[in-house]
Amino acid sequence: MSLPILVAMVVVGISAVVAAVHLSGGSAKAQLAGTDHALQRFATDFPDVASRAVLLTEDGGTAFLQLDNGSVGIVRGIGDKFLTRIVTGADVAAVTVRDDRTVALSLLDFTWKGGDFRFTDAEAAGAVVAALSGRSGASGEGDKA
Repeated sequence: MSLPILVAMVVVGISAVVAAVHLSGGSAKAQLAGTDHALQRFATDFPDVASRAVLLTEDGGTAFLQLDNGSVGIVRGIGDKFLTRIVTGADVAAVTVRDDRTVALSLLDFTWKGGDFRFTDAEAAGAVVAALSGRSGASGEGDKA
């Protein structure tokens, strides 16, 4: 068999596998339907932890839960699954607010480093920053090192 025919067969085969995975729902992104869905999903992994408030990102891909013990619960859609974490101040490398509604979070956990999260209003972003930095107020500005 000639090399050009073999290369063409490999390209067609890989393209067919990628298309099959995509069409069968393999590239679907997990979304939170609302605060109740976030609470339910978090309770599945942490049934004994109670929360006081839930703050959803604008796209519904992430929820930050203010927990009764002072830490923060995170429910994040990754692929078609959800990642859940309990984060304390010791886990946070840095947290800041960018353009009033976007929170930049950097974690010390090597399995998930954080990211940028956009909220519908500045108050929600400030509340997340305050909870993650261990402050009771929600001014929304500051770093946690």
